[in-house]
Amino acid sequence: MDIEPIRTEKEYEAALKEIERFFNAEPGTPDGDRFGVLVTLVDAYKVEHYPIPLPDPIEAIFYFMESRGLTRSDLEPYIGSRARISEVLNRRRPLTLSMIQRLHAGLGIPAEVLVKPYKVKTSYKKSSQRTSIGA
Repeated sequence: MDIEPIRTEKEYEAALKEIERFFNAEPGTPDGDRFGVLVTLVDAYKVEHYPIPLPDPIEAIFYFMESRGLTRSDLEPYIGSRARISEVLNRRRPLTLSMIQRLHAGLGIPAEVLVKPYKVKTSYKKSSQRTSIGA
């Protein structure tokens, strides 16, 4: 089969071109098997060389709310009062560890997303900002 790991960008581009040739190959045939192996190698290369950054925690919460048809009041069991929800979603208060745990357990938002540092507005008259560490 002569397939080797993809180590360089040039090899990656060549593998993509070869995948195009075998795109319509029947599964279970030698060409279909080659296609499957090439796709696996390309995926592994992409994961290593083109990582997808984790989203901002607040943007992730908004995404989960929108995708599940949730309102701010639906977040009360996870974040607290409506005022607290407003503070968190408007970046005036950072997520606490207990909020992160409840959002993860209750809504399935990945913990690694929720603990990612993000900007929180301070209450100072100057427009300085601090970075939340997610706890």
